[in-house]
Amino acid sequence: MSSPTPELPEPHPVFLPAHGEALRKKAARGSRNLGNLLYEEFENKIRQGLLQEGEKLPTESELVRTYEVSRTVVREAISKLQAAELVETRHGIGTFVLPARQSASPVLSAHELSESVDVLAVLELRISLETEAAGLAAQRRQAAHLRAMGEALQAFEHNSGNGGDTVTPDLAFHLSIAQATGNRYFQEILQHFGSLLIPRNRITSIHTPARDPDYLRRVNREHEEIYAAIERQDADSARAAMRIHLTNSRERLRLAQRLSQAQDSGIEAHGN
Repeated sequence: MSSPTPELPEPHPVFLPAHGEALRKKAARGSRNLGNLLYEEFENKIRQGLLQEGEKLPTESELVRTYEVSRTVVREAISKLQAAELVETRHGIGTFVLPARQSASPVLSAHELSESVDVLAVLELRISLETEAAGLAAQRRQAAHLRAMGEALQAFEHNSGNGGDTVTPDLAFHLSIAQATGNRYFQEILQHFGSLLIPRNRITSIHTPARDPDYLRRVNREHEEIYAAIERQDADSARAAMRIHLTNSRERLRLAQRLSQAQDSGIEAHGN
């Protein structure tokens, strides 16, 4: 007697395929990108209790299929959810909904950062914060911290050469420096902001070489200068290298904004 065929599990009602079409329609009606919209989709479901504490989100591949978006869009949304402390990702296990926070955080939410915060102002904060973090990291770093920094640099170089994601290893490099300070508050502040702190993640001008290999090599050379100073435990040089890197990031962003504004002005003039 043959055994009955096992029934396939029903899809979670929160993640029915119709949501992919609805997401694209929202994007077509407004100016927000799919990453922001997918973030808002998850945020609303978590806050409404449709996704509850401890519940595991579908895998990246499942979300790509369900919402009919790219992996980049899914990663951007998950990164923002992590920064907003709505979910946590346990490597090799999955992404889970976190308990609701009992008190409001004094730090801006990921959504507020995404929609309204002046990124140049955030970079000013980072210059002050991470310059000192680099100095402390040089004094306190351990071999494990150097390995984490080195792996982030290698991943950045590899991905920049094949057109892959450089935002994630960029953020990992800065977080590993914060961790090396031995002061958890440096790391917690940077983790809260997440990938939204990486300026080129916010650059939309088509003239900006945010994916240009030469541009990315310059960025990683600055990272390597920071790493070298931390490795030899030269606190003053580490502070100087970090300040130069973040100041250069600020100037690159300013240039991108000017180019974008000039482009917009040219389009308006042409249209009139």
